[in-house]
Amino acid sequence: MLGQMQSQPLLISNLIVHAERHHGSTEIVSRRVEGDIHRSNWATVARRSRQVANALDALGLAFGDRVATLAWNGYRHLELYFGVSGTGRVLHTLNPRLHPEQLVWIANHAEDKALCFDMSFLPLVKAVWSKCSTVKHWIALCEADALPADHGIPGLVSYEAWIAGQKDSYVWPEFDENSASSMCYTSGTTGNPKAALYSHRSTLLHAYGAALPDALGCSARDAILPVVPMFHVNAWGLPYSGAAVGCKLVFPGPALDGKSVYELIEAEKVTMAAGVPTVWQMLLGHLQQNGLKFSTLKRTVIGGSACPPAMIKAFNDQYGVEVLHAWGMTEMSPLGTVCHLKNAQLDLSPAEQMAVRLKQGRAVFGVDMKIVDEAGQELPWDGKTYGDLLVRGPWIIASYFKGEGGDPLRYDEQGRGWFPTGDVAVIDADGFMQITDRSKDVIKSGGEWISSIDVENIAMAHPAVAMAACIGMKHPKWDERPIVVVVKKPGAEVTRAELLQFYEGKTAKWQIPDDVVFVEAIPLGATGKMQKMTLRQQLKDYVLPGL
Repeated sequence: MLGQMQSQPLLISNLIVHAERHHGSTEIVSRRVEGDIHRSNWATVARRSRQVANALDALGLAFGDRVATLAWNGYRHLELYFGVSGTGRVLHTLNPRLHPEQLVWIANHAEDKALCFDMSFLPLVKAVWSKCSTVKHWIALCEADALPADHGIPGLVSYEAWIAGQKDSYVWPEFDENSASSMCYTSGTTGNPKAALYSHRSTLLHAYGAALPDALGCSARDAILPVVPMFHVNAWGLPYSGAAVGCKLVFPGPALDGKSVYELIEAEKVTMAAGVPTVWQMLLGHLQQNGLKFSTLKRTVIGGSACPPAMIKAFNDQYGVEVLHAWGMTEMSPLGTVCHLKNAQLDLSPAEQMAVRLKQGRAVFGVDMKIVDEAGQELPWDGKTYGDLLVRGPWIIASYFKGEGGDPLRYDEQGRGWFPTGDVAVIDADGFMQITDRSKDVIKSGGEWISSIDVENIAMAHPAVAMAACIGMKHPKWDERPIVVVVKKPGAEVTRAELLQFYEGKTAKWQIPDDVVFVEAIPLGATGKMQKMTLRQQLKDYVLPGL
């Protein structure tokens, strides 16, 4: 027997309709690339999103066509979040920190039909537009008079001119909630990047789950500052959760230094902010150097990489800000766990509570997790036994776009598919998960992945290099930085400076290793694979330059 409830598909357009109808006057504040502060509200975002929808229809884009963005956090990017997905097209957020050749490969693989970009990325777009074979429409997120006469991109139009002639009335279509809504590419740690293709259903369920009190705890009483980029897994879903609860959103644009972020927090009475540890290190440094305090900030969500204990203590003890330690992945939309104390833990000593807060936290409802051994057998939640971390849930991918990489899931005895995170973790009896290691030899620097394979391949292309291994070294600001360990060919010579210069133009600057270490040999296993664990042990006393 079926229930007798109304049937309505879970669609992203539902979010903006709700936000306009029930929270229309709530502010959306953006620091623009021009440097000024722009003020909007949910009603205006909704109206302009409908103009975007009409403009996309006028371009003749089909249902499911990809519309790419290359943009900072701001009101125009937010309008595209709803205007693109609401029509049944797919929003594809590109990461501007990637090397131009990587961007070209991703845009072509996604078969993007249109690309909307902030003017600060015009030089990057000039460098790639002719190689993006499927992009037919180029839209600059600016006023009509802000386009330079010598931009050199055929057919380029300004966003404001593009939507200006469109009606602000639009009937959002209803369609299957499992239809694709947006996509985000991984950083390609093994070969080419792969895309997570999110659905309307998964996005709305994630918005619900993220807003829960024991998750990010979003409400209409909040002013939320997503410092995490909107091109980084949809700013951890905060634009969607923000619309669902009708909170004030404050966007920092490209100004992510400590001084700019602090001034925005204070001026806009921000109550919650979210970002990677690197940003918060700059913010804490600015506070400490200038003897400043927060007047409204109550909590900050820190994810992307492990949060240093000193950072949690500084926020809590010096500034009265609760740190919500979170963990997730692109393939998880991204939220998996958040570290909130349970009722019974409120009576623990400060030191005991801190030991809990250093963990990545408990699974948000909608996410199940387990740790398994090499044979796939589930391991106990005793806080000591570690294993491969697997997850499953309605906002976790079942496969990658175009089937790249084959079937990524591992199946249990009941035939249920679990996604292998690539992390090694322990889970305690209270359900708190803690990452203990990575099963992949990938480096995480400032919340962004760096492929050790890519770094090695560039080094191996140098005529003097016989073998190269890239490993990550601890860094107080960036969490990890890559170094490349090199064996020279017999009789060949190359210096540290020459090899580092060899990387220029071949990868993004922040992906270039910090140092080159020359060795006689790199340890190899029985099958000829490099033994990076042994290599790390050999370099246990190594210190990065300048530290």
